[in-house]
Amino acid sequence: MTEAAEAPLPDETDVVVIGGGIAGCATAYFLAKAGHPVVLLEKGRIADEQSSRNWGWVRKQGRDPREIPAIIESLRIWNGLEKDLDEDVGWHVGGVTYLADSDEQLAGYEAWLDADRPYQLDSRILSATETDALLGQSGRRWKGALYTPSDGRAESAKAAPAIARAASRLGAHVATGCAVRTVETAAGRVSGVVTERGAINARAVVCAAGVWTGLFCRNLGIDLPQLSVKASALRTEPAPLVTQSGVWCDDVAFRRRQDGGYTIAKGGAGTFDIVPEAIRYARTFWPSFAASRRHLRLRLSGAFLRALATPSRWAGDQVTPFEKTRVLDPEPDPALLEGALASARRLFPELGELRIAESWGGMIEATPDEIPLLAEADAPKGFFIATGFSGHGFGMGPAAGLLMSELVTRGSARVDLAPFRLSRFFDGSDIRPYSTH
Repeated sequence: MTEAAEAPLPDETDVVVIGGGIAGCATAYFLAKAGHPVVLLEKGRIADEQSSRNWGWVRKQGRDPREIPAIIESLRIWNGLEKDLDEDVGWHVGGVTYLADSDEQLAGYEAWLDADRPYQLDSRILSATETDALLGQSGRRWKGALYTPSDGRAESAKAAPAIARAASRLGAHVATGCAVRTVETAAGRVSGVVTERGAINARAVVCAAGVWTGLFCRNLGIDLPQLSVKASALRTEPAPLVTQSGVWCDDVAFRRRQDGGYTIAKGGAGTFDIVPEAIRYARTFWPSFAASRRHLRLRLSGAFLRALATPSRWAGDQVTPFEKTRVLDPEPDPALLEGALASARRLFPELGELRIAESWGGMIEATPDEIPLLAEADAPKGFFIATGFSGHGFGMGPAAGLLMSELVTRGSARVDLAPFRLSRFFDGSDIRPYSTH
């Protein structure tokens, strides 16, 4: 894989992809696989932000019904990905389980099943006895569960780098440590990009820059309602195998790792630093905040002043925020992780003592309705955006790449992308988030 110091950038290409997370890597991979010249540019290192810091879940279960066609496509890709890449990414089909400790919660899961019945998923409701059997328990602590046996998991630190290597083998030029500063245009269309190492002529640009996407778009005059939330997670040393399924409940979520340990986090929880953009988009994000306020820790910190001091406009010959911060590496929230670990030990003693091997924080980009943006901007033409995966982009990443590659090269994709258009935030559409919890 071409690194920044090893080879000069090409003078021109067909498509430039900004961002080396799983969506960006998959976009470059599928473009290269289809024979299109493509350059993938990452300001830091491949998958060093949220694409390697997530839980590693790949699920249809619990998703907004508008996402189901895309995630079905993504599961199809995941099931053949290791063979296609000729690399191990830790893929395992073990299912996903959402536990219910109340009749109300179980009714919410049943409502989700009804809404997604047209897609003929293998999801089903487990009884209390079946839930005990799945978890190796006998106390019938749970009212039941929502269970999708065909969902799976992969190792997040392995997947995107493997996809990037495959893209490189197929002819993509992959450069790390190379920030894109801005997009150049001619007659209202994309004509190329300016990077910190020079310009590249291109007919199209795909911005898949995670939490950086909104800032990059503002420099182009594109209004993108996007905020970021810090998630915290930990991994344990090897522990007894209880279930191959990923497990979620109100107090904790965990999944088996390839190394025999578990990834553990507080289900749905995060830390939100109030920043100027939060005030600007307060009305737009209010339904999302209201739905998640039980699990969201609000904080007024130095992040507000740092965001206030960050420029939103710059020229191609200026050093950008992307060069000043190569990798976002936030400290995890110890209170969230201590609570999650205590809940895991209390609710699932079958997991054993659970010794912590590592903990980390990661920044999740969120949209007001908590579904992604996969679209071409109105202006400039030829500028495409793939962002806003709202904490469940790892599983969607391969399909996002495939669909964006089709949108760029054909003008449409095999899955209807209308629900993921940018204009939904401004045209009066209902942008309340969908939730099973």
